[in-house]
Amino acid sequence: MIGIDGKIPEMEFDAFHGGQIRRMHLSDFKGKWLVLLFYPADFTFVCPTELQDAANHYAKFQEAGAEVVSVSTDTAYVHQAWHDNSPVIKRIEFPMAADPGGRMSKAFGTYLEDEGLSRRATFIIDPDGEVKALEMHHNSIGRSAAEILRKLQASKFVRENHGQLCPANWRPGEETIKPKA
Repeated sequence: MIGIDGKIPEMEFDAFHGGQIRRMHLSDFKGKWLVLLFYPADFTFVCPTELQDAANHYAKFQEAGAEVVSVSTDTAYVHQAWHDNSPVIKRIEFPMAADPGGRMSKAFGTYLEDEGLSRRATFIIDPDGEVKALEMHHNSIGRSAAEILRKLQASKFVRENHGQLCPANWRPGEETIKPKA
């Protein structure tokens, strides 16, 4: 499993994005922040609530200089069918990565062998391809895009302001911690 400060591997994948299926690479995002949202499967119960929440916050992620990519073990064709049949999913503008063989899920340590699905997990990756935050939990519990955005903003602040730390519940513009030497 890739941990904090671990480098993400170069991987190629199909994605449904912009109304079409295209080939993408994780290296396509080098030089910018990347938020990977692993989820179990399309056409489920909790997943569309999370993806809708991410879609609602997508402009804010982009304003923060980040791209969002959702990842499930479905094919890009299933993503397209879900998009075409769900008003909620139709609102998604970020790439929906296909991982039908579980390669990405296995590389990031989210794959559930017995189920052939990914665990629900979030990875915040810096412009150098290093993981700065990760969260993984049971598939019955949905995530908050607002909290992921807050963690992204804190990760960016710490990177850009060497030596400063973000306290609990920190938001941009609030006081940070400056340790004394």
